[in-house]
Amino acid sequence: MSDDLWDSCSGPDITPVCDAASAVPERHAHSHGVRPGANVRWLWLGLGLLTAYLVAEVVVALLSRSLALLSDAGHLLTDVGSLAVALWAIRLAARPARGAMTYGWKRAEILSAAGNAATLLVVGLIVLIEAVRRLVHPPHVDAAPVLITALVGIGVNIVVAWAVARADRSSLNVEGAYQHILTDLFGFLATAAAAVVILATGWQRADAVASLVLVVLMFRSGLTLARQSSRILLEAAPPGVRISDIREHLLRVDHVRDVHDLHVWTVTSDDHALSAHVVVDEGCFADSHAPQLLDALQACLHEHFDIGHSSLQLEPPTHAAHETAIH
Repeated sequence: MSDDLWDSCSGPDITPVCDAASAVPERHAHSHGVRPGANVRWLWLGLGLLTAYLVAEVVVALLSRSLALLSDAGHLLTDVGSLAVALWAIRLAARPARGAMTYGWKRAEILSAAGNAATLLVVGLIVLIEAVRRLVHPPHVDAAPVLITALVGIGVNIVVAWAVARADRSSLNVEGAYQHILTDLFGFLATAAAAVVILATGWQRADAVASLVLVVLMFRSGLTLARQSSRILLEAAPPGVRISDIREHLLRVDHVRDVHDLHVWTVTSDDHALSAHVVVDEGCFADSHAPQLLDALQACLHEHFDIGHSSLQLEPPTHAAHETAIH
């Protein structure tokens, strides 16, 4: 930004951190969030493969009386549900902002991720109760069909995990579905190992132990997703972003006296927003240079914090007397 601009505003000369009009990005030239079409085909592929395999796994689990296989079928059902919900959330997120939905339906993917977390935790709790019961009273497990089904499941889940991994996993929605599938893959590995142990030693409790391994994986993935989605739903600052750092950067811009009512939140995955009241020198309004100052502030937010959607209220020092609450 030119020296003439800053000299025409009253107040001390401070070298701004983000200085030069050329550094100001084109408004909203970069995209935030997830491109809906980038994920759909991969999620549909995974959904089709898992649905076909789910039917076969339930039949074998019932015939062989394997809890590990049946519990994995239960988790596989949540995988199918998570992919279906993920596709539905992508469709909703593509809707434009309209009426009362001022952000559109972008938060649908966060609700989907929270739902994935809840199903992981609920299914994990159910399997945990049954696994403990079977540790005490282990039933007979026909291990041969269990092993064959688990090995086929490993192959299917590798293909599905590969397909979903090719989608945009920066979306918490897609990441939630991916965590479901990855957990199921490890569950099949544990089930196959349990079947081998039963065939080799006859130790029937191996099936329940494999189920407990799957429970640990479910709880781990579920709690991680719940923490990430709840941060967004509660409008906490994005991970790694410190409010004090943002305030410090903005205060370094010439003629900025104070920053208050500063809020930073995540609308949806990788789509961050900010609002703040910025107190600037009175002369910036008198000389009509407030718009250029606004450009400098937004350039600072974009370059240092990747915040492309900011609502800044520029106000003179005398405005503080008219505000009902400042924080």
